[in-house]
Amino acid sequence: MNFVEELRWRGMLHDIMPGTEDMLAKGMASGYIGFDPTADSLHVGSLAQIMTLIHFQKAGHKPFALVGGATGMVGDPSGKSAERNLLSADALQRNLDGIKAQLERFLDFESGANSAQMVNNYDWFKDFHFLDFIRDVGKHITVNYMMAKDSVKNRISGDTGMSFTEFSYQLVQGYDFYYLWKNHNCALQMGGSDQWGNIVTGTELIRRKGEGQGEAYALTTQLIKKSDGSKFGKSEGGNIWLDPEKTSPYKFYQFWLNTSDEDAKSYIRIFTLFDKATIEGLEAEHDAAPHLRVLQKALAKDITMRVHSEAEYEKAIKASEFLFGNTDIQFLSELNDAEVLGLFDGVPNFTISASDVADGINVIDLLADKTAVFPSKGEAKKMITGGGVAVNKAKLGGVDDVFNASHLINGKYLVAQKGKKNYFLIIAE
Repeated sequence: MNFVEELRWRGMLHDIMPGTEDMLAKGMASGYIGFDPTADSLHVGSLAQIMTLIHFQKAGHKPFALVGGATGMVGDPSGKSAERNLLSADALQRNLDGIKAQLERFLDFESGANSAQMVNNYDWFKDFHFLDFIRDVGKHITVNYMMAKDSVKNRISGDTGMSFTEFSYQLVQGYDFYYLWKNHNCALQMGGSDQWGNIVTGTELIRRKGEGQGEAYALTTQLIKKSDGSKFGKSEGGNIWLDPEKTSPYKFYQFWLNTSDEDAKSYIRIFTLFDKATIEGLEAEHDAAPHLRVLQKALAKDITMRVHSEAEYEKAIKASEFLFGNTDIQFLSELNDAEVLGLFDGVPNFTISASDVADGINVIDLLADKTAVFPSKGEAKKMITGGGVAVNKAKLGGVDDVFNASHLINGKYLVAQKGKKNYFLIIAE
């Protein structure tokens, strides 16, 4: 199956310039996607474009990943209602390094002729003088042409307007395509559907500057949306990042596991490398017993293992079993502090002094005085007497139970439970 057909059956293809498929059918071609370095990590919203490059390489073509060190200093207005803050050179470099390390997990940079290649547009813009740019690039694209783009029209007609900096963005991105076409034989630019205007500006620049040899093509993929209309890639805590320091592998796994049935059928085609027969088999299995969440489990497993590792996936499974099953409290000792806090993200937590538990503290004082697990000592006594309270996964024996430093997991944590599902993390420090 060729690259475009692969995108079609997966439901990823949005727009494609006429002649693109014929060009790709001639043999190995080079194409690129740009990544915006606004943070030192990509998030799950970037995964669709990463998957596009993976399919491009698997089809025998050469993928370029452009990390925008220069365009990151300008800011893409596409889909934005206001101009964003510009980044310093140091912040940009830190972001570039983080993104490069992540892309190397997905693309093969050592496969020979079609090895992936990383480029930074700052390398060709850093010595490009303004007067040279407006003479050699600006004169080829009319203001009328630029004004016709939705990303420009939407902003100019709004209340905030648009700065010249943002207005120039499509010229800068267009020159990226021209530079890669001229110096790396890059004939195709790909991106999300919101990038169509910027991409075709590049093809137009190549046509006008290409001295009769300017053939370049464009392809965009669907913007990922959730079936309920909410934004994909977001949780109550913000973006779902690929960096485990920003989003724990457990939370990452849970994000995919909690996908709706309708979205899971779409996402398993877009975000995994399963072939068509495998996906159709999983869909049939899921439809036969939706409560087993076959699609969500297969989706979450595959993506967690590829973004993180098999070991992190196994740890995420154990974490789920710890919170919702019978995994022993000693599982927490296998986690570092960041992983413990990630596991209990969203769970009420209380901080007490380590001295409070050093010599022993009565459970009533612990849960209703030093913390607010219970609003009153009376309520705490009532529920403990009824057998509905546990600390460190062990049901309390009575209101006289005492906890000391020997009970702290990793020397600092206690886990309280009211009933089966109401957890509270107590941190002694």
